[in-house]
Amino acid sequence: MKKKETKEKHSRRFSLPSRILAVAAVLAAAALLLYFGIGSDRLANLAPIPDNALVDKPTLNLWYTDETLSDFLAAAALDFSEDSEVRVIPRLVSGLEYLESINEASLTTNMIPDVYIIGNDSLEKAWLSGLAAEIRDEEGYVSEKNFPETALSAVTCEGHRIGYPFYYETSALVYNLTYLEEAAADQLQAEADAIAGQEAMAALDENGEPPAAEGEISSEGQTPSSEAQLTERTQELVPQTIEDILAFADGYNAPEQVEAVFSWDVSDVFYNYFFLGNYVNVGGRDGDDETKIDIYNLDAIRCLEAYQELTQYFSIDPEEVSYESVAQDFLDGKLVFTIATTDMVSRLEQASADGSFPYAWGVARVPDIDGELITRSLSVTSAVVVNGYSEKKDTANAFARYLTQTAAQKLYESTGKLPADTGIALPCEQAEMFAQEYAASVPIPKMMTTSNYWVQMEIAFTRAWNGEEVSAVLQEISEQIMTQVTGESYTEEYIQPPQEETESSAPVE
Repeated sequence: MKKKETKEKHSRRFSLPSRILAVAAVLAAAALLLYFGIGSDRLANLAPIPDNALVDKPTLNLWYTDETLSDFLAAAALDFSEDSEVRVIPRLVSGLEYLESINEASLTTNMIPDVYIIGNDSLEKAWLSGLAAEIRDEEGYVSEKNFPETALSAVTCEGHRIGYPFYYETSALVYNLTYLEEAAADQLQAEADAIAGQEAMAALDENGEPPAAEGEISSEGQTPSSEAQLTERTQELVPQTIEDILAFADGYNAPEQVEAVFSWDVSDVFYNYFFLGNYVNVGGRDGDDETKIDIYNLDAIRCLEAYQELTQYFSIDPEEVSYESVAQDFLDGKLVFTIATTDMVSRLEQASADGSFPYAWGVARVPDIDGELITRSLSVTSAVVVNGYSEKKDTANAFARYLTQTAAQKLYESTGKLPADTGIALPCEQAEMFAQEYAASVPIPKMMTTSNYWVQMEIAFTRAWNGEEVSAVLQEISEQIMTQVTGESYTEEYIQPPQEETESSAPVE
């Protein structure tokens, strides 16, 4: 029965008269926006468009800042309009002083942005300024049934759910599967050759028989190796830790086109944060609790030291590298492993389709540092928020749910972004791995008092990469953040990192 209803709704969406009317409405609204300039402040001074000026429907104003969403939101607005008899007008605005613009429009015009899309790091500011209303979710849609805890924490402030999780950004390990398969085949062949040599020598010692001819090794499963062996060994080469990457690099016979085994954007905290993410706490579970801040501790120091030690193995200049340069190197086949964000899924799918990336590829969780120190990536959740000043909150909530649940079925197809709703099918297993990483990630905190934490932490990673003493670097950042939060000068007691144990030299015989 449910499928039949869905099918009927789908057919109604493509009813020609209603489609023409809806398109005309949005085109007319778009024409006005283009005439006066999309996102222009001049729009704030215009008289409001009467509800019956285009079509006789009540209007919701939707604001957003990401241009890649434009086509998707236009289509979603039309579909929602046809199903609900409510006109939705999307408006692309500047991301600079976004909340300030929303606040000004809410207080000084009749074109209040009833719904808007924003990153979870800005939600506390939106909540405290009255620009975010607690969601009206009687059916319990925004719950563990449909979202990972990461998403729920991201949209929670002072115990209130103030947004609908829409899509997310996080980082994961992306690898060239073809290179790993080739390395696995080389390893299996080398092992088979070694065993063949041992057997030949044993046969020669026992009865004087010459070694078996190449390709005639009798030991089962040695030469040639089976497909199952190759698959198993390839999976073993997918690194679980940074130590695994170093071990792989040490024995890897790289093809000519490979310039580095592992490279990532060491200049951006988003791609570095997983080193510390499991051992620092800024704001507690929901990222809004000033009493729960722990930046300076021994485990965090050990993790940042491990990060610093990678300069011995990977020559990466923070002044020269960028995410785009690293991503392009991977797309050009110059890297085996990199740390990338969700955009790489669609980029690699496109490159595979047009032949510019002639390799197989895969995605894995960010590697731990070793068997003891665990990593955890950072994530940002983009949420659909109902404006606290809107007089159409029920309708705005209905549209917010529609956007994040029903319309989001086509979100990846249209934008390349991955939806937060776990009930939405993802396009490939690589996207599924990003979803797993997101579920285990640390949501970016939303506290206004620590808004500069990310700038400071990015500087800290650069200082550590350039060789500064790690404990002192973290101590300085912790003191600065705690001073901001407490409003008083704060001093951390210096933590002396334990010295690495060194093996004593064996006596010379």
